[in-house]
Amino acid sequence: MAEVFDILSRVKTNLGITGEFQDGTLMGYIEEVKDFLLDAGVKPETVNSGTSAGIITRGVADLWNYGSGNADFSPYFRQRAIQLSYREADSDVKNKS
Repeated sequence: MAEVFDILSRVKTNLGITGEFQDGTLMGYIEEVKDFLLDAGVKPETVNSGTSAGIITRGVADLWNYGSGNADFSPYFRQRAIQLSYREADSDVKNKS
């Protein structure tokens, strides 16, 4: 059985966030980033795999602006989204030969 990918835990670890107080906010941003990636043409298999943990974390960090009105995705996020949109669909992209 394949390991279940827990994006919330990965994003929290990547951002150094502990506890559960911000989980709802983080999940809102995670869903927004995932929707952006899907709309940009990234395949669902890639968006929902561990391969996407880095770009989803970057997107959450870009949006985590506490409502100052300046939230925007970074150039890195946009470049990586373009790269992933060209990637072949694979549920385990990272381990593909």
